[in-house]
Amino acid sequence: MTASADTPPRAVLNESRYRSQSGYRMAAIAAALVAAAVLLFMRRDTLAPYRIATPLALALLIGAAVLLAGLYMLQPNEAKVLTLFGRYVGTDRMDGLRWTNPLQTGPKISLRARNLNTAPLKVNDKRGNPVEIGAAVVWRVRDTARAVFEIDDYNKFVSIQAEAAIRHLATQYAYDNGEDLAADETTLRAGLDVVADALRDDLNRRFANAGVEVIDAKLTHLAYAPEIAQVMLRRQQATAIVSARHQIVAGAVGMVEAALNGLSERNLITLDDERKAAMVSNLLVVLCSDNDAQPVVNAGTLYT
Repeated sequence: MTASADTPPRAVLNESRYRSQSGYRMAAIAAALVAAAVLLFMRRDTLAPYRIATPLALALLIGAAVLLAGLYMLQPNEAKVLTLFGRYVGTDRMDGLRWTNPLQTGPKISLRARNLNTAPLKVNDKRGNPVEIGAAVVWRVRDTARAVFEIDDYNKFVSIQAEAAIRHLATQYAYDNGEDLAADETTLRAGLDVVADALRDDLNRRFANAGVEVIDAKLTHLAYAPEIAQVMLRRQQATAIVSARHQIVAGAVGMVEAALNGLSERNLITLDDERKAAMVSNLLVVLCSDNDAQPVVNAGTLYT
């Protein structure tokens, strides 16, 4: 039998707060019942009617046992999800020694922040280049009812969905800038803050029905895959060399221009076009060379 297309979606179970009783008061009442039962049993022969002393003592002991069975301890940032005969009753978040109906049972859940450090994953970036990427995710349980009843194991769910989100993130951005990308386009290497925000938002969407929230998410590992790492390293080195050369040439041209203007303004020497060209050539060689220039003394003139 198949479900109808008009069947309304199942409502998601949300957490409701449960106010338990003070466990210290119930423990004191249980201790008083035990003391009364012991007193009745010890003086059963002197009490009238003595025949009911022993049954009454046993009843008091049973009552004390029932009270003690409902005691449980909660640490700070810890909660207990309570159910009664399969029905969700509520979540107790009050720390200390607490008491509830012994028939209401359920697991304890930690509400503390937890770290998930994913192993480096090999995925393809926006360009299709294989990269290795890993992330550290700080998360915690926000809605205990969803964490317990909507999924089987929220710890495993978080681990698998975090890996899926990281793989999806890598396909949305290129590793580094290139000719095929706009100058202001975000990349994995240069836009770490934007990428981290996108990862956190994606994780929160994936974890919403599981009652889990992401506090922080950051990339901890980012590198090209080994098979293309050397090629990409040479590409980065070539880009850096070209950029450095461009800066050197631009600076050298400015220095030559300043030198020619200074000589002309001070009338120290008059140069024709040929001598200016020779001077510019010599200065550019000296300023742009990777090695120290070796001076050559010309004993004659420029034209001999």
